[in-house]
Amino acid sequence: MKLIRRILPAPASDPGCVATIGNFDGLHRGHKSVIQHVEWKAQALSLPATVISFEPLPVEFFRAPPPPRIYALRDKLRLLQEMSVDRFACLSFTPQLAAMEAEDFVQNILLDGLKVRYLVVGDDFRFGRGRRGDYHLLQAMGAEQGMQVVDTPTFLHDDERVSSTRVRLALSTAELELATELLGKPYRVSGRVRHGDKRGRTIGFPTLNMRVPQHIALRKGVYAVNVYGLAENAVAGVANLGARPTVHGIENRLEVHLFDFNQYVYGKHICVEPLAFLRDEMKFASLDALKAQIAQDAAQAREMF
Repeated sequence: MKLIRRILPAPASDPGCVATIGNFDGLHRGHKSVIQHVEWKAQALSLPATVISFEPLPVEFFRAPPPPRIYALRDKLRLLQEMSVDRFACLSFTPQLAAMEAEDFVQNILLDGLKVRYLVVGDDFRFGRGRRGDYHLLQAMGAEQGMQVVDTPTFLHDDERVSSTRVRLALSTAELELATELLGKPYRVSGRVRHGDKRGRTIGFPTLNMRVPQHIALRKGVYAVNVYGLAENAVAGVANLGARPTVHGIENRLEVHLFDFNQYVYGKHICVEPLAFLRDEMKFASLDALKAQIAQDAAQAREMF
């Protein structure tokens, strides 16, 4: 998959693409339905299937504090690649882009820059300065310059619209089975194993440390997890997501203690899949109290496996 971060006028020889545009925060089943439509049409026209999105998301630019993140950019890239998307145009959402008139966005980005020939959007999609741009503007400008624009029906699960809001709610309450149903696959967080404070090994529970978004949607707390990317099969473990209040931590971290695994893995890229929520994050009076609780958490997680 080709990652595009800067949009320039396309050369005359560029045949164009089939595209969709949106936030795609959750890449849930509704998003996947749209992307499958794009891939089907791209194959029919022998053009690259292209997903257009933004970083940061517009709502993160305009709202403080921002809503919780379902996936970091690295996970969005991973999932789009798994979907066999050909190109991901990730536009930097800057003050200049926020102030761009809707007509200029269509002309400069979609028509001149990416040469979109077929565009799939939701009928509630809004864009441009003051959110003036909509489906009807896309259709009108597209008809003049050879870009066909189609909207997509609402994707339902249990007679309710599948949305990033529903996914965020499921993750924030640790309803992992519901999150899986809405996403169409188990929720996983990926990243590189980094050096931490190495306190875990001093109390008998060494951990793999991974950065996560500060405003991640997943409920803070302790989980039984599977970890992918370290061995041929998943490695079971127990993980804590949070700021580590017992040691006066500030930033969110995902710390994973693996069962029956002892290899040097710093720098490796892993995916962590929470399987079951065990308890909320807690502050303990001492490291000994923390150690005792981790032992209980690990025993409970092992029973699940």
